[in-house]
Amino acid sequence: MAKAKSLYTCTECGATNPKWQGQCPGCGQWNTLVETVAEAAPSANRYANSFAPLAGAGGLQQLAEIRPREQPRQPTGIEEFDRVLGGGLVAGGVVLIGGDPGIGKSTLLLQALARLAEARENVVYVSGEESGEQVALRAQRLQLPVDGLHLLAEINLEKILATLAKQKPAVAVIDSIQTLWSEALQSAPGSVAQVRECSAQLTRFAKQSGTCVILVGHVTKDGALAGPRVLEHIVDTVLYFEGDTHSSFRLIRAFKNRYGAVNELGVFAMTEKGLRGVSNPSALFLSQHAQEVSGSCVLVTQEGTRPLLVEVQALVDAAHTPSPRRLTVGLESTRLAMLLAVLHRHAGIVCFDQDVFVNAVGGVRIQEPAADLAVLLAIVSSLRSRPLPAKMVAFGEVGLAGEIRPAPRGQERLKEAAKLGFTHALVPKANAPKQRIDGIEVIALERVEQAVERLRSL
Repeated sequence: MAKAKSLYTCTECGATNPKWQGQCPGCGQWNTLVETVAEAAPSANRYANSFAPLAGAGGLQQLAEIRPREQPRQPTGIEEFDRVLGGGLVAGGVVLIGGDPGIGKSTLLLQALARLAEARENVVYVSGEESGEQVALRAQRLQLPVDGLHLLAEINLEKILATLAKQKPAVAVIDSIQTLWSEALQSAPGSVAQVRECSAQLTRFAKQSGTCVILVGHVTKDGALAGPRVLEHIVDTVLYFEGDTHSSFRLIRAFKNRYGAVNELGVFAMTEKGLRGVSNPSALFLSQHAQEVSGSCVLVTQEGTRPLLVEVQALVDAAHTPSPRRLTVGLESTRLAMLLAVLHRHAGIVCFDQDVFVNAVGGVRIQEPAADLAVLLAIVSSLRSRPLPAKMVAFGEVGLAGEIRPAPRGQERLKEAAKLGFTHALVPKANAPKQRIDGIEVIALERVEQAVERLRSL
C-alpha cells in the first residue's frame, strides 16, 4: 500500500509547502506549518450546486436598489448571552465560541438549548466529545428541562448534515468542530483540512436552510482558536470565554459580530445549577476595603455598549535587582513602560529604580487605552503611599507628549459612575459634560502634570 503523501499547511493563511520551514512563505508567520495528508483534487462539480442558494439571481445588482430585511432575533432566555450576541440568535447565522477546557462552553450552550426547547423551538445538540449518557447526566445535574431537546452523538459530517436536513432545527450546536471529519478527506479529525472543510460545509448548510449553527472550538495553549485562522473569517460571530477556572466568575466577549457590536461583554457566575448572569458586573471588579489604601484607582472602562467600573491596583517597591520588574495582569504590559516614561518626562516622577506591578481586579482584561490615566494615578498613589479618595473615578488616554486625550462615550461613563455613588471624576477636558451631572463633580484635565498636581488638593 502506497504511503500517503504529506504536506505542510499554515494554520494562519492556509498556504501549503512540500517541506517544513520555520517561517511560512505565504504570510511570513513563524512556526505555523503543521503536517497534513495531501488530499486528492476535488471534482469539478463538487461545489457546483452548493453556492446556488447563496448567489441569488447571480447577476449584477445596484446596491441602492436592494431592500435589506431586518434580521429577526431569537432570544436564548439568557440575558447576558443575548447581550453579547447583539440581542439574540439570527436565522442562518454561524456562531463560533471558544475558551479553555472546563470554562463552561458546553454548559452555557446546553442551558441555552434547554431554554429554547422549553419555548417550543426545534433545537438539536450534536455531541462529538461526549456520549448521550454524559450529556444527559450533565443536564440532570443542572436540573434543566430537556423535553423537546434532540441529541445526536456523531462525528461524521455527512451523517450530521443529513440529520439536520431532515430535522430542520431552528438552532443546532456542534460540540466541537475539531472532532468532526468528512468522508471526502483522508486526514484525521482536527487537522487543518478537516476543520476548514467541515466548517465550510456547516456554514453553507446554515445559509441555505436558515438554521442557526453554533460551533464550539478548542483553543491552543496560547489561548487562540485551534485550527486554521480562516475558521474565524468564515463564521458570522466569534465569542471567547475568559476568566480563571479557579474563580466562579466567567466573562464572554464578542471579538467579531456581523449582527451586533464587537467587544461586547457578558458576565456570568458559575453555580451548582450552571452559569447565571450577573446583573451588576461592576460590583465584581471593585474591592471593598475596610480603610483607604494607597495604589488603588477606580477606572470607568467601556466594554461594547456597557460601561464598567474596574479597580486598578498598583504596587511600587524598591527594586532589589539591577533590572526593575514591570508586570501587568489584565492590562497591556508594553504600555506600562511607555506610561512610566511619560510620568518621568512630563511630571518629574522617577520610577527607574522601582519594581512596578499593575493589576486589574476581578480577572477582567482591559484593552482600551482609556485606562492610562487610572494606571498613572494608581502608580503615583503607591509611590507616595498616599491613598486616593474612595469615591473618585478616572479615565483617559495619555499621549507621549503628556497630553490627556478623550475617551469614547464619556457621558455614559460619567453617568454610570454617578449611579454607583462616586462623587469625583478626573477626565480629559474634551469629555467634560456641557451640562452638570447630578451627584458627581467632574474635574477636566489636559496634561499629566495637572493630574498629578490635582491629587494634592483632593
